[in-house]
Amino acid sequence: MSYQKKSTKRVQKRTVRRTFRVKNKQMSRGILPRISVFRSLNQIYAQIIDDSNGTTIVSFSSLLLKDEKTNKVAKAKKVGLQLGKLALDKSLDKVFFDRGQYLYHGRVKALAEGLRESGLKF
Repeated sequence: MSYQKKSTKRVQKRTVRRTFRVKNKQMSRGILPRISVFRSLNQIYAQIIDDSNGTTIVSFSSLLLKDEKTNKVAKAKKVGLQLGKLALDKSLDKVFFDRGQYLYHGRVKALAEGLRESGLKF
């Protein structure tokens, strides 16, 4: 087995462990709406999900922003601000932030800061 295969398996194992760790924290917090984050190479997507009903309450992505010449971190913060405003319109103030497999830095952190600035608590 080559070195590359060994290293990719290690990375995959870390990713799976991180995902389960975040999910277990959600289970201990009780029933709160969950903010699910997906980060692609160029865009970031976030949605608030009600797991008890299995429905998406609110969603927003960087695709819905106007074409701006900003970096990805600034776009992620704007997505957080907009999603927070939409959530407050639906009278949601406490949520669980599910970052999934992504580390809490960069675009994911900027999204969370935007959500906090808009008034959501998690």
